[in-house]
Order: sequence, then C-alpha cells, then structure tokens
Amino acid sequence: MSTPLRTPLKTALGLGSAKQGLHHFMVQRITAVALLLLVPWLIWLVLTLITLDFAAAHALLAQPWNASLLLVLVIAVFWHAQLGLQVVIEDYVHGKGSNLVLQLAVKLLCFLGAAAGVLAVLKIALGR
Repeated sequence: MSTPLRTPLKTALGLGSAKQGLHHFMVQRITAVALLLLVPWLIWLVLTLITLDFAAAHALLAQPWNASLLLVLVIAVFWHAQLGLQVVIEDYVHGKGSNLVLQLAVKLLCFLGAAAGVLAVLKIALGR
C-alpha cells in the first residue's frame, strides 16, 4: 500500500505542482545544447577576429550567417543564465519578499543584457 505524497493541508489548499517544472527543465537543457554547439564556433570567431583589421572584422561579423549565430548565442546565454539563477534563488532564498525581488531583478537584468547584445549585433550587421 502506498502512502499519499501530499499532506491533507496541501490537498485542502490546492498547493500542488505548478506544472512548470518540465518546461523549465526542457528549456534549460535546450539552451545548454545550443551553447555547447555555439561556444566552439564563438571561440573560432574570436580567434579569427584577432588577426583581422577593423574593416575585415566588421565585414566578418556583418555576414548574415555570423550575425544570426551571434543573435542566437546572445539570447541562449541570457535565457540559460536566467533559468539557472532562478533555480539557485528558489533553492537558497527562503524569504518570500527577498525571493520575489531577486527573481524580478534577475529577469530584468537578463532581459536588459540580452536586449543590449541583440542591439549591438544588429548595429554591426545592419550598420554601415
């Protein structure tokens, strides 16, 4: 005979799973795989850029393939970071107010970082 995993109080209050755990887990794994594929490319790109002058470096970064991969990399880095920091805050910050403030701060900072990165890549790719 199995024992229920929920206490009567939890059952009465309806405090069960938020049904978001699998989505969070999958997105974190997908961004990790994307980063595993993109970071070696980024290392190659940086090593190539070191040898180029400004105009050639700008031309290399402005190529559609490189600009697109940079955009995906920037978005994946900040999304993955936000998901990881969310878990750390949930696990180690126990005050509800502190938890909420930190979660909002992390989301805002990751959004701002991603937006700045995307704008920088677009400026390089579309600028003259």
